Amino acid sequence: MKIQPFKVEEWMNAYEDSAIYNIAETCVDPLSIRELFELTATDIEDFTERIFERPLTYGAITGSHSFKTGICKLYRSLKPDNILSTHGAAGANHLVFYALTEPGDHVISVKPTYQQLYSIPESFGAEVQILKLRRESNYLPDLAELKEMIRPDTKLICLNNPNNPTGALIPNEMLRKVVEMAENVGAYVLCDEVYRGLNQNHEYTESVADLYERGISVGSMSKIFSLSGLRLGWIATHNQEVIKACFSHRDYSLISCGILDEAVASEALKNGSAVFNRNLTRIRENLAILDSWIREQPHVSYIKPRAGTTALIHYDFDIPSYDFCKQLLDKTGVFLTPGACFDEEYCFRIGYACATQTLKDGLQKLTEFIDGLSENGVIQ
Repeated sequence: MKIQPFKVEEWMNAYEDSAIYNIAETCVDPLSIRELFELTATDIEDFTERIFERPLTYGAITGSHSFKTGICKLYRSLKPDNILSTHGAAGANHLVFYALTEPGDHVISVKPTYQQLYSIPESFGAEVQILKLRRESNYLPDLAELKEMIRPDTKLICLNNPNNPTGALIPNEMLRKVVEMAENVGAYVLCDEVYRGLNQNHEYTESVADLYERGISVGSMSKIFSLSGLRLGWIATHNQEVIKACFSHRDYSLISCGILDEAVASEALKNGSAVFNRNLTRIRENLAILDSWIREQPHVSYIKPRAGTTALIHYDFDIPSYDFCKQLLDKTGVFLTPGACFDEEYCFRIGYACATQTLKDGLQKLTEFIDGLSENGVIQ
């Protein structure tokens, strides 16, 4: 089986370790276990004693009950039997495609988005049709265009909400209309919801798993809980046939997730509001800093994110995004992600949910770099 190179991951693998100011990271500023337990008021001694006495077996194969019970709090209507634990959201997305996609299946995916959502089904032989998210439409799906794409044999519609890299958030009413279109032909809707809840306003973002029996939600502990080192994610759906199919395929690649990881994650989920509030404060304060910086820069522009941790920023210099980001890293130590990693050019993705001082320092260095480009006259 051949698959396209995973552009964003290859970029991160190649250069992230050399960054001084990493403003490409997509997770909210990561927590240590001590910081997590302070936020959630977990008794460290009690937790440690329980862990030290626990045999290091496989644990619960489909995911521990406490872990899955905690995940259910993130949805309106799901129970533990509707949850299957995975090795991160990346493992969840891969598992869904592995279990459901066959050669010749018709799959629709939005773009730009995380490359898994179109490259994996393509590698399995599916006919993948791209629903382009356009800047002039605030990077929201064009429902008329989607309606034209959907066929009686459409197998799967892939969304990412909130969107990576743009920070766009599909309004709940629009999401319901997508679900209605899918329901008309019996298609599944897979929605990568790893940033769900990290909104700039106070509205509740619906999950496709709550809206639709064939809706499949993918989530993780990485983004909204700042615990990417746990490598824990999940598939959530009311559709038991999907759970069974994914479980069957999962036996060949995972067996179970780590019991230590699930124990830490369960503590985070017990008092998830404390972590949420910390992270909501971070993304809102940091986006205000980024937005102020954007307004002061004559050579950059963006559609202000409504949710998530990332923004896609366009510039007016005649420099391809790979060259822009590599020169920036070499000269200043500032690390960004080229727009070309998402097949978007003359732009870059910034992750603004890092430590606030890192963001401020990185933006200052980025300003100096941009000022140098302007003086050299390399404007488009």
